[in-house]
Amino acid sequence: MAAAVVKVLESEAAVAQKLCEIVIEKANAAINDRGVFVVGVSGGSAAKFLCSGLPSATTDWTKWRIFFCDERYVPYSDPECTYTIFKDGLVSKVPALANLIYPINTDITVEEAAEDYLKKIRSVLPGNDIPRFDLLVLGMGPDGHTCSLFPGHPLLKETSKFVAPIKDSPKPPPSRVTLTFPVINNAACAVFASCGAGKADILQRVLEGGDGDPLPAAMVRPTDGQVIWILDSAAAAKLKNVQKL
Repeated sequence: MAAAVVKVLESEAAVAQKLCEIVIEKANAAINDRGVFVVGVSGGSAAKFLCSGLPSATTDWTKWRIFFCDERYVPYSDPECTYTIFKDGLVSKVPALANLIYPINTDITVEEAAEDYLKKIRSVLPGNDIPRFDLLVLGMGPDGHTCSLFPGHPLLKETSKFVAPIKDSPKPPPSRVTLTFPVINNAACAVFASCGAGKADILQRVLEGGDGDPLPAAMVRPTDGQVIWILDSAAAAKLKNVQKL
């Protein structure tokens, strides 16, 4: 298990650019190696960065398969729907992705939606082993959560389900579908992009440790892969053991 790589850049714009560069680098390497790139994406600032920077990139979009690290159990018409953010911000600019992005089905129960989503993942990553994504683009909330895995929640210890429903999220909306840690930590690479002084305290705790149990974002440590944190100077202000690039 490799240690986290932390890259500190001067601005949010530089973080966004670096994130997109890493995604395209991983995509093109996977396509050259295996003919397909399987990625999980997240909402929040990561979605904003990707939708802004990816459409102009050079890659074979027909070889991409885009899933969601987690998704809110809301209609596609809801502004909280991460799929709709990517549909409007990325797919509308890259029509080749129209049938290569996989939303959850919110016309069934959230429990059924989680089971159905694993079937969608298996359609691209078949077999009974833990699915292995080429890349997961993750976010971190102000409480240190990632995906829909929250501090102190039983799902942090989930080992049998690869995709799980959650109906008691402390952050609204309460119902969601999320990847679990067996899948997250089986990824070839996980990357976070975090910006702003408001993240400084929680980043110090996640990356340099603190009292109590590790926060969910600190539990992202691929067993046969890498984890990369891309931060702006404000977010990294309280870290003691990193150097700016």
